[in-house]
Amino acid sequence: MSQVNGKATTGAWRSAPVRGTCLALSISAGMLAQPVLADDTYDIFAVPDRPTLNFYGSPGLIDMPTGEVLPDGQITVGVSNFGGITRTTLTFQATPRLSASFRYVGIQDWNTDGFETYRDRSFDLRYQVRKEGRIWPAITVGLQDFAGTGIYAGEYVVATKTFDNIGSIPGAFKVTAGLGWGRLGSSGAIGAPFGGPRPAFDAQSRGGSPSFDQWFRGDAAPFAGVEWQINDRWGLKAEYSSDAYEAETVTRSVFTRKSRFNFGAEYQYSDRLRFGAYYLYGSEFGFNAQLQFNPKQPPTPTRVLPTAPIEPRPSRAAQPQAYDTAWSQNQNAAQTMRDRLKPVLEDYGLTLVSLKVSASSAELRMRNGTYRAMSVAIGRAARAMAQVLPASVETFRIVPMQEGLAQSAVIMRRSDLEALEFDPQAADALLAVTGFGAATPDLPGAAVNADLYPDFSWSFGPYADPSYFDPDNPVRVDAGLRADFKYRPAPGWEIGGLVKHRLFGNVGDSARLSNSQLARVRTDGILYARAGDTSLENLYVLRRWKPGNDVYARVTAGYLERMFGGISAEVLWKPVASRLALGVEANYVKQRDYGGLGFQSYGVATGHASAYYDFGGGYLGQVDVGRYLAGDVGGTVTVTREFSNGWRIGGFFTLTNVSSAEFGEGSFDKGINLTIPVSWFLGTPGTRTVNTTIRPIQRDGGARLNVPGRLYEQVRSGHRDAIESEWSRVWE
Repeated sequence: MSQVNGKATTGAWRSAPVRGTCLALSISAGMLAQPVLADDTYDIFAVPDRPTLNFYGSPGLIDMPTGEVLPDGQITVGVSNFGGITRTTLTFQATPRLSASFRYVGIQDWNTDGFETYRDRSFDLRYQVRKEGRIWPAITVGLQDFAGTGIYAGEYVVATKTFDNIGSIPGAFKVTAGLGWGRLGSSGAIGAPFGGPRPAFDAQSRGGSPSFDQWFRGDAAPFAGVEWQINDRWGLKAEYSSDAYEAETVTRSVFTRKSRFNFGAEYQYSDRLRFGAYYLYGSEFGFNAQLQFNPKQPPTPTRVLPTAPIEPRPSRAAQPQAYDTAWSQNQNAAQTMRDRLKPVLEDYGLTLVSLKVSASSAELRMRNGTYRAMSVAIGRAARAMAQVLPASVETFRIVPMQEGLAQSAVIMRRSDLEALEFDPQAADALLAVTGFGAATPDLPGAAVNADLYPDFSWSFGPYADPSYFDPDNPVRVDAGLRADFKYRPAPGWEIGGLVKHRLFGNVGDSARLSNSQLARVRTDGILYARAGDTSLENLYVLRRWKPGNDVYARVTAGYLERMFGGISAEVLWKPVASRLALGVEANYVKQRDYGGLGFQSYGVATGHASAYYDFGGGYLGQVDVGRYLAGDVGGTVTVTREFSNGWRIGGFFTLTNVSSAEFGEGSFDKGINLTIPVSWFLGTPGTRTVNTTIRPIQRDGGARLNVPGRLYEQVRSGHRDAIESEWSRVWE
């Protein structure tokens, strides 16, 4: 399932973003596929050593891998076809050396289970053990289809060396040689270096689970190839393949394999899009389309309107009257300063929540609904305070507020702001003298912004809900109109709801009804899709508050999601300067009727204890242990990489006390989470995102309740690590 989150504009029409990957892919395709013009000054090789992709969507030649890695953070989508085999692969370079791939394959004439086209899903991992140097080649170890049905299971060690300026020959040559096992060791084997035989893979009992006892076992075979990058547009490839394609050519008649050699030519259409045509295995023609982009490189840089410089105060000796503190004795001082500061903050895209002032210090609590980087909001709030507050106010405490929760207190000296703005190392210098502390739950004696509550916001627009990996139809979509609202009667309180009306779609047309042995908490999704064109997705009452400086709490009740309603309670411990956060969530829910507002008989108590950790460098980890919707008990591990511009890419897996046989196809729950900031496409500041979760298949085991308003992401965005990670933007 996919969703879009965004701040609604009160009392105005807002075009709600489309749910799911459909919008994201359509936008990105248009922006990423622009041709390279003759007078284009952008170097298509501006990203150093960017490799091309093979038919498996990984850095490689044609069907074989190479030892190269993608640029750090790179995302690629590869679509290839030959001999009735179509592979679509998403690859992410998670670290400078480690990459992961998810692949979806369609094979014609496989003749299994009665399907004209057999569908298969698989995962790969690659790790570069040595980077290319002046003498040494790049060396990479890879696991191919290590947790799928095993159709493409194989392992390899491969090395690649680049040669430039060979005599008068233009361009560059990349020479590759490697040794493969499994699929990649089935043609021209030279023995079993690490023993054998290789255990047979039982797709019925082990599909979806790692096959540890197979890795690097059995026969191994060499493969090799060369890539000639003639110029900035054209490249040629040739390879010697070690894949015999026995299942496709001997056991079945998918295609005919006559040779071990493959040849191809590729054309770089744009900086991000590359096409190739090939002749494979002496009998087949094929094509490959490669889309590569990096979250670090938006198509349009985000534009933030400049602000006026901070005007230094006059010296105390020159104008002592400017530092007179008599103003602070006026009982209306806070209200006066609030009224002066409020419009200035609004000009900067911020909202004043409350203000408390004394002769020498001030605490501002503000909302940031404009800038994805909280450091930008902090810097602009400090500028506004320096512009408005009397000269005697030296200490600024700036507290970001999120949904009524005070996140942290960022403490600055006004004199530091005045002195460091034009320092060569302005951001680092300011960080060195800035303090971070806990924010109290409330601010007694402050002048509040009475215009904030009650608040009503709404949105109306299109939606698209995709459903993936039905063997009869790999992508199904329901689309129509959605309307949602949020009413906030007081700080911390929220009443919200979402209604959808389907105009067209085919999710409910699927014939694959549930055969689950567990309570059907997710696999009956088709029945919900069939129930009617109009659905109440959620309708709830929510309360958030801070019991203590480092403790946050939430209670939510109502129709929590499309399939379940009930009550949910959560407590989160997260100190401002700590990388670690701990939380507990408890829920009691009943399954909703397929249509209408009633409930079915199934009810369950579910909940989790959670640990969150920020490893630094944009890497986040989360472990949830507890009871899931089907009554199974276990844990979920999630690892996410977050980029400075708001992109988030993560993977997760869930293991519970449900056996593989009880779980069904896929063995256990696993998938990929993707968050894309809308501002990355538009080039304007904003906090809206497009979110999607891609699962190979969703069953009932390991299914967690979807609850509006979970606390961790709301809290951490205004804590020290999140602010410091983008502190370089504080002066924008």
